[in-house]
Amino acid sequence: MDETHDYTDIERGRLEKLQHLRAEGIEPFPPRVERSHTNAEAIKAFEKSEKKKSKKPLRATLVGRVRSIRTMGKIIFAHIEDGHGSLQLFLRANDLGEEKLELFRNYYDIGDFVQASGEMFRTRAGEVSLRVEEFRMIAKAITPLPAAKDEEVAGEVVRHATLADPELRYRQRYADLAVNPQVREIFRVRAAITRALREFMDSQDFIEVETPVLQPVYGGAAARPFTTHHNQLKQDLYLRISFELYLKRLLVGGFERVYEIGRDFRNEGVDRKHNPEFTMLEFYMAYADYQRVMEFTEEMLLFTGKQVLGGTKFTYQGNKIDLGVDWPRIELSEAVLEFTGIHLKDYPDAASLAAAMMAKKYNVPAGASRGKLIDDMLGAQVEPRLIQPTFLYNYPREVSPLAKSLPSNPQIVERFEGYMGGFEICNAFTELNDPLDQLSRFEEMSRNLKAGDEELHPMDEDYLRAMRYGMPPNGGFGMGIDRLTMLFTDQANIREVILFPHLRKREE
Repeated sequence: MDETHDYTDIERGRLEKLQHLRAEGIEPFPPRVERSHTNAEAIKAFEKSEKKKSKKPLRATLVGRVRSIRTMGKIIFAHIEDGHGSLQLFLRANDLGEEKLELFRNYYDIGDFVQASGEMFRTRAGEVSLRVEEFRMIAKAITPLPAAKDEEVAGEVVRHATLADPELRYRQRYADLAVNPQVREIFRVRAAITRALREFMDSQDFIEVETPVLQPVYGGAAARPFTTHHNQLKQDLYLRISFELYLKRLLVGGFERVYEIGRDFRNEGVDRKHNPEFTMLEFYMAYADYQRVMEFTEEMLLFTGKQVLGGTKFTYQGNKIDLGVDWPRIELSEAVLEFTGIHLKDYPDAASLAAAMMAKKYNVPAGASRGKLIDDMLGAQVEPRLIQPTFLYNYPREVSPLAKSLPSNPQIVERFEGYMGGFEICNAFTELNDPLDQLSRFEEMSRNLKAGDEELHPMDEDYLRAMRYGMPPNGGFGMGIDRLTMLFTDQANIREVILFPHLRKREE
């Protein structure tokens, strides 16, 4: 026993069981395992043989984690769970002998992984089960599953593992997944969303690519980066905050439709909608503008909903949402007016807009630009009210340095954001492809960056060089996979849909 680890009494008891098994010549962690069926396959095969009234018994060798144990004299009922479902083991002294039954009773615990062989049958209670003829330990669980609840089954008390505390669930996601099948389902849905998005993008003649995670100049969004250092190259690098500038370089190189699904990293606050690292889909489509991208977004999410949910309708936090309807398209200034009563045209500078917001007792960040004030007001006053799929479009130029301006108003850009369930799920532009205009905006951002605004876009000379070779007109798009998963699985907190969310140290 490792005395350097502070084992609990329960863990010490399990270690003693492990040592006893080894003393009896039984290896609790054998190198190889046999399995003829998954639990779900075994049940399905048995039910099929029942329908055919086959006289030949179905034999199976199954594996799984012990999830419950119930003892009734010389019979033990135990449920095992694999990645495909749960199945009952029926262990009886008449089949195994008293000695082997006692071995299971005394040395096997909830949480252990076992292999069992025998014939499939249906109990008098009607449950498809395995009449065990042989069993063995394939992985002994030293630490018990986190908690337990008692449930009465057929007059007997059965103990099941469970875990409800969110903090512990996030810190020990492995335990959370082990005992909460509904949590595993969230991540199956997440995987299905990613598959469906890829299927749709590939069907639309996009090519999936990979761009650098470590970048010498971060860009493509308004966010603070994480910084690291490359020892061999002796240079600071940044974890990417967006894929955008590299994907658009590929348009210059001759690809007309590119996309990437991957991780972004932003050194920003953590709340129910934000995590420092998150998964994005970004695509860029040559010869398209933001209006075409709006249409494409509706098509993409309609396809994804049908593939993942089996239809267009779902419920999020008590609200019924339908992907099968045309998304309303509302100009940003009109949405702000509707939900706040503030007409942006009446407040042409930051000072006047800040005064109007303070008059309504809205939060006003000190020293914020007009664009930042609009963005904050949008997030606090408008966004929570946008439950059904909705596009807001035409945003301030100063918070959209990579988007093309409206021909009729250079201070407004061709940008839209998609909202659903009360939060933003996607962001898109008619992308700026004029290198001289882009240089001017970068220079403006760089001046403000030096003045202390850490979320502004730095100068990227190589990206400007690429633009000077000629970039086709294009529409770009970014969407958070995490937030779409929140919607499709009805989760209010982003940590529920990220397998290993970042958390503070315990002592904090």
